[in-house]
Amino acid sequence: MKTFGTDITTDDIIDTLSFFDSWEDRYRYIIDLGKELPPMDEAQQTEANQVKGCQSLVWLSERLEDDKLYFEADSNSHIVRGLLAVVLAAYNAKTPTEIQRFDIEGYFEALNLIKHLSPSRGNGLKSMVARIRETAARMSAMA
Repeated sequence: MKTFGTDITTDDIIDTLSFFDSWEDRYRYIIDLGKELPPMDEAQQTEANQVKGCQSLVWLSERLEDDKLYFEADSNSHIVRGLLAVVLAAYNAKTPTEIQRFDIEGYFEALNLIKHLSPSRGNGLKSMVARIRETAARMSAMA
């Protein structure tokens, strides 16, 4: 299984999405990315790991290994799993400092993504990003 953030990067996703003319095809690709996410162990699908502010159920857990953060994520929605994959391509296997410095807004702009999401999906995406950035800030403070 490929790892988001190392095997599948933000550049890979930007390049691939640019090949598609229609948003229907882009959504299909994003959903396919979600299918690449490894399944999250049900024991990790706890209330503590639930991302608040998402319309769908979304879980996110992290571990720090060799000064890098690794995330596991899952959702009960196919499109949201795809959006999680898009986010993990930016943040997974990165140091807390790299996470805090990454221009996520520029990445989303390059994907032309936010304006094609419903307001509730857009808010959910922002909640996922906020949770990861808060985790990175907490890990940086502990270092």
